[in-house]
Amino acid sequence: MPMAEYIGPVARASTTSDVFNAVADMHRREILDALITGEKAVGAIVNDLSMSQPQVSKHLRVLSEVGLVKCRAEGRRRLYRLEPAHLRPLHDWVAKYEQAMNDRLDRMDDYLKELQRQGERQ
Repeated sequence: MPMAEYIGPVARASTTSDVFNAVADMHRREILDALITGEKAVGAIVNDLSMSQPQVSKHLRVLSEVGLVKCRAEGRRRLYRLEPAHLRPLHDWVAKYEQAMNDRLDRMDDYLKELQRQGERQ
């Protein structure tokens, strides 16, 4: 294929209001993981993840824009907490594939039971 025809993947803006885009970034998933245990200040997240403060703040802004985290002020500190209800679109999408996987495992289980019955008859 000539190079002129290849367009390649186009990066989406990090500020898009799409939960899928927000969790596509490994660093943002790490921040969500850090917040699963409870509310944290930016400094605590920086220490947990060994990322720079500007990096953490940038990712927190994206996560806030899509509603995955909420921020509240406590004096001069900003505390962030996970808003798991906003993961619903991602959960619903993955659930379809989980059902398909479970259906396949059920069929495999039926097949293995049938093989076992055949082996017992011989």
